[in-house]
Amino acid sequence: MPTVFIPTMLLPITDGVKQLRVESLSIRQIIDDLDQLYPGLKDRLTDAGSLKSNVAVSVDGQIAILGLLEKVSYDSEVHFVPAIGGGI
Repeated sequence: MPTVFIPTMLLPITDGVKQLRVESLSIRQIIDDLDQLYPGLKDRLTDAGSLKSNVAVSVDGQIAILGLLEKVSYDSEVHFVPAIGGGI
């Protein structure tokens, strides 16, 4: 089961739970499953069916370029992190 690491900004929603294992196979499923456990979490991560622009997801150390469609494996590590913007 993938291990999901909860960022500090979402710890109030998860009652301080910093990581947990889920049976999901995609980022969309992970967010839906987490929202079942911690209502309101999905609203903090998504907007209109996509990841919010200020949120990035890392799967096994790589930024998930497919967003919610990104697949995860049984032993994946998933991190939700603030997106870094900027540039010229």
